[in-house]
Amino acid sequence: MEQSNPLTLDAYAPAQIAERVCKIGLAKVTTPVPTMIALALLAGAFISLGALFYTVTVTTGNDAAVPFGLLRLAGGVTFSLGLVLVVVGGAELFTGNNLIAMAWAVGCVRTSQVVKNWWWVYIGNLLGAVGTSALVLLAGVHTMSDGAVGETMVQIARSKIALDPVSALARGILCNVLVCLAVWLCMGARSVADKILAILFPISAFVACGFEHSVANMYFLPIGIVLAAGGPAPLSVLGALSNLLLVTIGNILGGTILVALVYWFVYLRGGSEGHPERVG
Repeated sequence: MEQSNPLTLDAYAPAQIAERVCKIGLAKVTTPVPTMIALALLAGAFISLGALFYTVTVTTGNDAAVPFGLLRLAGGVTFSLGLVLVVVGGAELFTGNNLIAMAWAVGCVRTSQVVKNWWWVYIGNLLGAVGTSALVLLAGVHTMSDGAVGETMVQIARSKIALDPVSALARGILCNVLVCLAVWLCMGARSVADKILAILFPISAFVACGFEHSVANMYFLPIGIVLAAGGPAPLSVLGALSNLLLVTIGNILGGTILVALVYWFVYLRGGSEGHPERVG
C-alpha cells in the first residue's frame, strides 16, 4: 500500500510507483472523451514544439564542425521539452499511455477502455501535431538560417521514410521503452524539478540514438512532405504512412510488453491489496 508523507523529499519506491501507475491508468480511461481529446491535442502540440526545438538545434551551416555525438546530445536535450510540457503541464500522450497496460493486467480496467483511450488520444495527438506543423510553416520557421532549417526538416522526414520496416519497428520499440521509463520515473517524483530531471536522460538518450516516436513523427513527416513537394525529390505519402504505422506498433510493443507488463509481473501480479477496484 502506498504511504503518503507530505514532508518527505524521497522518491516513491518502485513498488509504490507501480501502484500509482495502476491508479492513474484507471483515472485516464474514465476521463470523459471531450476532455481526453483536448488533452491529447495539447500533447501533440507539445511534442511537436519539442521536435521543432530539436530541428533548429541540429541544423548546422556548411562550415559547422560540431562533433556528431555532441550535436545528437544537444538535440536530445532540446527535444525533452515536449515531454516536460506533457508531464508538468498536463496532457494525454499516446506513447506514455501505453503504461495503462499495467492497470489492464491487474484487472483495474477493461480491454475496451484501454482501446478507447488509445484511439482517442492517438487521434488527438495527430491533430495537435499536424496543426502545429501548419503553424510552424505559416510562421516561416523553415526559412531560418537561409533556409537551412527547412532543409533539415526535409532531411529528417526523408530519413524516416527511408527506414526499412524492421528498423522502423525496432526503433519504435526501443523508443517507447525509454519514453515509458521516463514516465515511470516521473511517477516516483515529488516535485517539478524531480520530474524534469527524470525526463531529461531517457528522452535525450532515445533522440540521440535515433529511435522512432510515433507522435513526433506526426509532426516531422507532414512538415517534411509539404516542404519537399515543390522540389525535385518529393517525399512519398504512402512511405510516411507506412513509417507511422510500423513505429506506432513498435511503440505499443515497447511500452506495454517491455515496461508495463514487466513491472506488473515484478510488483503487481497475483495480489489485490492496495489495487484499485477490479472490473469484470
